[in-house]
Amino acid sequence: MLEKTTRINALYDFYQKLLTEKQRNYMEMYYLEDFSLGEISESSHVSRQAIYDNIRRTEQMLEEYEGKLGLYQKFLERQQLVKELLTLAEQYDDPNLVEKIEQINDIE
Repeated sequence: MLEKTTRINALYDFYQKLLTEKQRNYMEMYYLEDFSLGEISESSHVSRQAIYDNIRRTEQMLEEYEGKLGLYQKFLERQQLVKELLTLAEQYDDPNLVEKIEQINDIE
């Protein structure tokens, strides 16, 4: 469950601008603020089932966006390459290269 939550949070970070305001609101309350479905239901004046359905559909949408665009996977691959480059730069004791790699990492 933690792995799924981490993945959904990451996908949300990449694709939230593609969601409606209502979808963003429900996802933020459920995943970021750790509200229960009942709490979201009460504050939104919508049935618990409607909240559940909306969150599940939104999760599916996020997965579809990732399937088509692959932004999260590309990010993970870049992070791994930057980590490897940093290790090599440190082995060669090149502070200028280490600094440049850290600057690249800071951009993301």
